[in-house]
Amino acid sequence: MPRRTRKEIFLSLIPLMILALWGCAGRTAPKPAEAPMLKPISSFSYPKFEDDMAMDGLSHAIEQSLCYYRKLDPEQRIAFGENTFPVGEVLNAMAEFSAFVAARPSPECLREFIHQRFRLYQIGGADGESVKFTGYYEPVIKGALASSDAYPHPIYGKPRDLVTVDLSGFSEEFQGKRITGRWTGETFVPYHDRIAIETTGALEGYADILAWTDDPVDLFFLQIQGSGKLILEDGGILRLQYAASNGKPYRSIGKWLVEQGRIEKERMSMQAIREYLAAHPQEREDILRVNPSYVFFEAGENGPKGAIGVALTPGRSIATDSRLFPKGALAFIMTRKPLIDAKGEICEWRDFSRFVVNQDTGGAIRGPSRADIFWGSDDYAKIAAGHLQHMGALYFLAPVR
Repeated sequence: MPRRTRKEIFLSLIPLMILALWGCAGRTAPKPAEAPMLKPISSFSYPKFEDDMAMDGLSHAIEQSLCYYRKLDPEQRIAFGENTFPVGEVLNAMAEFSAFVAARPSPECLREFIHQRFRLYQIGGADGESVKFTGYYEPVIKGALASSDAYPHPIYGKPRDLVTVDLSGFSEEFQGKRITGRWTGETFVPYHDRIAIETTGALEGYADILAWTDDPVDLFFLQIQGSGKLILEDGGILRLQYAASNGKPYRSIGKWLVEQGRIEKERMSMQAIREYLAAHPQEREDILRVNPSYVFFEAGENGPKGAIGVALTPGRSIATDSRLFPKGALAFIMTRKPLIDAKGEICEWRDFSRFVVNQDTGGAIRGPSRADIFWGSDDYAKIAAGHLQHMGALYFLAPVR
């Protein structure tokens, strides 16, 4: 009888892992069915659909989602709450919307078009502001392709021993659930956390180093944002995109700093975290390691990509919990944005609304009441992403049948 490979042994053990998980689940009371996150709302509750940006960016963002949909089976279903629509139907409706706005219709004509061709879905069908909006951006940091005293911090590619298993095919109990870990030669265990990766050389021999950077805080926030530009010593640019994570839950160091009384809640922002770490270098490592999650990268081109594999559009792409909301779908948001003065400081927060497209997700974007706006890579993007923590409204546009 031929000897089985380690991979074959690992695959043969997956059913046993599922049975173990099932046994644990069987000893607990079943969770009550949750109400659908999105519910259709009456046309009398529709917003005015005013958009504060040029429509060129919206057309680009929609085209990215259309590219994603064209790769799917046109009969595959996309869920908007309790209702589902074929991919082909959603694709055609979004293409029609893109063509219509490209003609620069008046606000009145746009509202009439939406009332005729789309049905709006909102979280729980509730009125008012029910979603907390935050922001993210594409950071630009310094780096090198070789290590040195000036660039001692490695940026890792996806480890070769990292395995993610989709459990959906084993039982309805595990729909949408995945586990990430590694095979030790004897058993499947969780993957290394941030502390192990940074202090024990756990990735040596398992992960390629793509580049090196000079600042561990920059590297940490690169991982939080999920992509970025590395400006090399010779002036060249290396784009880095999300490749995988270690599967550990994301823990916010900002929330931890507030809980510890290090930063006041009212002052919390990415900039405030950086200021605190710079002023307390002796605490830096321990604070960063509060977050066990660790992100691995790959070299990319043409800007950051979202979770559906398409290029993100500044101001038009958003990230939500991909388990709850329709990937690639057209949406409309209402929240606040900062206005910046000549000194690069926020002088005012102003209400705004615009059409966006749901093209990304994130470890910190969990639950029905969270949405993240991608702002781009310029100075304004960094400020907006670092400070935006405002409530607002999120609507999804589904085809009318």
